[in-house]
Amino acid sequence: MLTQSTRQDAVSAADASLTTAEGRKDFWRATFSCWLGTAMEYADFALYGLAAGIIFGDVFFPNATPATALLSSFATRSVGFIARPIGALFFGWLGDRKGRKIVMVTTIILMGLSTTLIGLIPGYATIGFWAPVCLVILRFTQGLGAGAELSGGTVMLGEYAPAKKRGLVSSIIALGSNSGTLIASLVWLAVVQMDQEQLQAWGWRVPFLCSSLIALLALWIRRNLKETPVFERKNAEMQAAREGQSPYQPEVARRFWPRSRAFLVMLGLRIGENGPSYLAQGFMIGYVVKVLAVDKSVATSAVFIASLLGFLIIPLAGWLSDRFGRRITYRWFCLLLMLYAFPAFMLLDSREPAVVMAVIVTGMGLASLGIYGVQAAWGVELFGVKHRYTKMATAKELGSILSGGTAPLVAAALLSWTGHWWAIATYFAVMAAIGFLTTFVAPETRGRDLNAPEDAI
Repeated sequence: MLTQSTRQDAVSAADASLTTAEGRKDFWRATFSCWLGTAMEYADFALYGLAAGIIFGDVFFPNATPATALLSSFATRSVGFIARPIGALFFGWLGDRKGRKIVMVTTIILMGLSTTLIGLIPGYATIGFWAPVCLVILRFTQGLGAGAELSGGTVMLGEYAPAKKRGLVSSIIALGSNSGTLIASLVWLAVVQMDQEQLQAWGWRVPFLCSSLIALLALWIRRNLKETPVFERKNAEMQAAREGQSPYQPEVARRFWPRSRAFLVMLGLRIGENGPSYLAQGFMIGYVVKVLAVDKSVATSAVFIASLLGFLIIPLAGWLSDRFGRRITYRWFCLLLMLYAFPAFMLLDSREPAVVMAVIVTGMGLASLGIYGVQAAWGVELFGVKHRYTKMATAKELGSILSGGTAPLVAAALLSWTGHWWAIATYFAVMAAIGFLTTFVAPETRGRDLNAPEDAI
């Protein structure tokens, strides 16, 4: 183990780097890079979610009934979430050993290329069965990169942030996701103004092709990134240990349960956030457009308004977690989501545009914005420095498969089976309850030493 004096130095690694002009420059470069990369990831996924709910059924599954087309569109969407844990495991392993930068550069290339190519796929009317096949393949490769991008940015920001403001600084990752959703909704607000023939022929492709511009900008910035102070300190300590100049020792292997508790806690927290989030900003969009026959602009306007409010909600949630703790802040968000589920679907049935917009905005404000603003710092602090990237990324992406990645698909299946929203509302509340209950077994990690080799629990 490290001596107290050495450990104190490790605690202040990020803070110490901010005392120099070069360190502050590195911090702001990393912050902007992480924000931009996450914005791109979520723009891609929001574009896909909106397209799946609004147009993909007509382009790739034109012969299906409306309910079946919606189910098929969300099924292809879920493929990306199946790929995400594979990408998280591989790129997380690479990031823990070779550094954060190499992963951040690779993932932005993979995601940008995949999304651009989605915009070039011919429709079912042109190449038939191969159209949805190409869509599935590109969705899979997009998911491989996305599985490491989000966690990589979260780890990098958390390891750069001063300990007392880690919640606020780390919430910038959530601001990136919110910015991506805002970009996607703005583009779609413009695109859905086209007549149906233009939209189906070429209009839907424009948002996907434009994402290449964000990818090129993010790649240019990331070429000049440096490793985080925490990662550099870890490498220095390991090098000193090999030379016999430091008491640093690798983490001692433990049995499965003690070694896996933090991983399972992160899994539960992720389910409580990601499932409700993708129901609020994914399934509800398709539900109000395809099933309730509400005008497309109502749903996209709601996403736009929620994204604007996110620039206030997300940093507020991060600040609250710095002020009162990660656990209690997260718990309240999960509780509010549980209370939201049934009234939300009751109100959607009114089909009143203002009511529908308010319901979607509230759901996104709680699940996609607020709770996510707390999760970033908490996830980084749960894990020790040796396997932080691998464990956090894999836990988050497995949680996404069990919740967000499959939530719209499961919800569409429940709707097709029951013909009513009550089963979907129950499903929503159960996932939020999983996150709520997990907070009672999760440790409070606010201000934790990120160079500690062991997990927080």
